[in-house]
Amino acid sequence: MTPAEYATLSAVDIAAGIRARRFTASAIIDAAFAAIASVEPQLHSFATLAEDQARAAAARIDAAIAVGEDPGPLAGVPVAIKDLVMTAGIRTTFGSRLYADYVPTDDDIVVERLKAAGAIVVGKSNAAEFGFGAHGRNLVFETTRNPWDTSLTPGGSSAGSGAAVAAGLVPIAIGSDGGGSIRIPASFCGLIGMKASMGRVPLWPGCRDETLPGASGWESIEHLGPITRSVADAALMLSVIAGPDGRDRWSIPCADVDWIGAAARPLRRRLKVAYWPNWPGLPIDHRVAAVVDTAVETYAAALGFDLVVTEPPNIAIRTAMDVIVALENDLTGLRRLVAETGVEVTPALQQFLTTRLPLEAATDAVTVRKAWANAMARLMADVDLILTPTLAALPFAADATHPTEIDGLAIGPEDWCPFTYPFNLTGQPAISIPCGFAEDRLPVGIQIVGPHLGDGLVLSVAAAFERLALPGKRPPIHA
Repeated sequence: MTPAEYATLSAVDIAAGIRARRFTASAIIDAAFAAIASVEPQLHSFATLAEDQARAAAARIDAAIAVGEDPGPLAGVPVAIKDLVMTAGIRTTFGSRLYADYVPTDDDIVVERLKAAGAIVVGKSNAAEFGFGAHGRNLVFETTRNPWDTSLTPGGSSAGSGAAVAAGLVPIAIGSDGGGSIRIPASFCGLIGMKASMGRVPLWPGCRDETLPGASGWESIEHLGPITRSVADAALMLSVIAGPDGRDRWSIPCADVDWIGAAARPLRRRLKVAYWPNWPGLPIDHRVAAVVDTAVETYAAALGFDLVVTEPPNIAIRTAMDVIVALENDLTGLRRLVAETGVEVTPALQQFLTTRLPLEAATDAVTVRKAWANAMARLMADVDLILTPTLAALPFAADATHPTEIDGLAIGPEDWCPFTYPFNLTGQPAISIPCGFAEDRLPVGIQIVGPHLGDGLVLSVAAAFERLALPGKRPPIHA
């Protein structure tokens, strides 16, 4: 199998082909590493490769199939794991020089489940330091670049996962999302990226291990989830990684979701859908707005939605989000670790380490979060779904940390992504899927948001949108 042939295969295709013995897991892994070797020097999507471990895993799968054993639903499928997620025996740096040589002894739960299902970890994908930044920059590795235009960022902080999937280096990847870090690279790279309802996909030890300052934050807002090229692949991943685990106190049962069925079956009822075309008081790039407006109009007409154009509840939540991030990170431990090691950290993290919060700021943030969650619950009682642009801007320069203007208007550091983090505060399911291209070359994403625990509906609508979309294009840089 050539790298080019491999790069067009979905996870569904690979698993089915290996189970049917049309090709071997070893052949797939050979093609995957050949694809990585050909494209990776331009993208820098991987922090660490795990070639020896991957080839050994492929050999085990081939041996199991040879004696008639079931290799699992993800048999032989290569997967990239974000470098903020624990992998036993594979270096996990969290994008920080503080952990440049750290090798965990435990897999995160999602990694355990992917391996048990037959997926093969080929490496760790690059990320912003501890997830502090929606880009692919850190002080440990080369900056990750967007395969649609290597002068631009793929978004982040799951930067490497987005770039690797878009370029065809892996069909699927795990991202983490504390404020949009799955959905942002999905939008910038023309991919599917979903965070399920809070607790559907358990996290441990990531975000939960108090012994690792920096790596243990974002607890009540962090999600792990799939970044893929199709809704079917995202559903297949979720069918494997979702489900309760007693090690994660946020974990919830999810037997009510038929993930694969939700992505396969047509919509069965007329939906009332709210559309937020912009965030009040903030600009949106006119090219993004044009693509998303057209997509919403097209999809609503084709699927018979009762569409209501409206805007979010009038609650100022940005400061609350920042304070909650600070509250849930081990500032004391991080300060001590930096002081003891003398290691350089990124400016964003250094600024965070200077944070001093009065008690009132903490209590105010918790109160605002409650108000926002309650307002969204009331809104979702009246509509089935919310549609938004995933982002208000197009990809910015790879060497920058954020855009500084939109359509000539100066913006703040987070003003270009106002649609993502609100749903981390509520824990609602949200997915970004591609809905077109700006200037016929840069992907634009649309976000579908459901009520808490409405994951199946979100997947079904994403699949319906995908079926209506024009045939996808491939980025200029691909295997």
